[in-house]
Amino acid sequence: MWKFPIVKTGRVTKATGRWYIVETEDHRKFRCAVKGSFRIKGIRLSNPVVVGDYVTFEPDPPGETGLITHVRKRKNYIIRKSTNLSYEAQIIAANIDQAFLIASLVKPKTLLPFIDRFLVAAEAYRIPVILIFNKTDLHGETENLELKKLTDIYENIGYKVLHTSVPQRKNLEKVKELLINRTTLLSGNSGVGKTSLINALEPSLNLKTKPVSRSHQTGKHTTTYAELFPLSFGGHIIDTPGIRGFGLVDTDKNEIYHFFPEIFKMAKECNYYNCTHTHEPGCAVREAVEKGSIAESRYNSYLDLYFDKEKKYR
Repeated sequence: MWKFPIVKTGRVTKATGRWYIVETEDHRKFRCAVKGSFRIKGIRLSNPVVVGDYVTFEPDPPGETGLITHVRKRKNYIIRKSTNLSYEAQIIAANIDQAFLIASLVKPKTLLPFIDRFLVAAEAYRIPVILIFNKTDLHGETENLELKKLTDIYENIGYKVLHTSVPQRKNLEKVKELLINRTTLLSGNSGVGKTSLINALEPSLNLKTKPVSRSHQTGKHTTTYAELFPLSFGGHIIDTPGIRGFGLVDTDKNEIYHFFPEIFKMAKECNYYNCTHTHEPGCAVREAVEKGSIAESRYNSYLDLYFDKEKKYR
């Protein structure tokens, strides 16, 4: 007699290319492959199933492996341009409550265009972001002045900004409070101290870390694949590989200003309803930049995205 296949549901906790670790509600883990292909609005994806996805799968006897047959509708996801030219996009993770963007002003220095591109991508998919400037114990007077300036810029826009130091345990309890009972994506350039921060908050994970390159003052990739970890105090974190570049996907250039909150707010005052905020007379956005009420760095990031300048930020 023909039998219906056994079907289970679970959440993807690790994605390693061809294989995915799926954890069920009873905390059983299955090593699964993907059956068929999954697409988003026709976009060619380098990774059709991602960490954070809720999936349906068919386990193979004796139950250690399986085949993913369906990805449930995603609440949200964060996506970037693929580094593989055969594909348009790479999804970093899905079904996120919030994202922490970890940045540093020294060893290595996170450049502002990278920060702004990440924030825009998160705004596009309605993912709240908390901006964390790490390694403040390495700051001198110059870095402290820059930190204050950047904190003012991003807090005035509406983003929550924290300053952290793992050796000094500065603000780690505040970070921990924000993680409780949420699924949080942690992202940033390699070397900004993301993994060290995780280990300080949840020592039992004991994730591997590597020192920053002495010759280039850039981070070395420690995390190879995205992975979801449960937290003993409640909630989950998604650790991701260090990202060097971040480009927008499937976004009309005339909608980009929507994802810069301060530009979107000021755009209502422009003389023309279809103002691109690049050259038009009577543009309230450009006037605000000249007066200093919109940061020049943020406006330059907007222009870079609008004109689709293909840059890689380290």
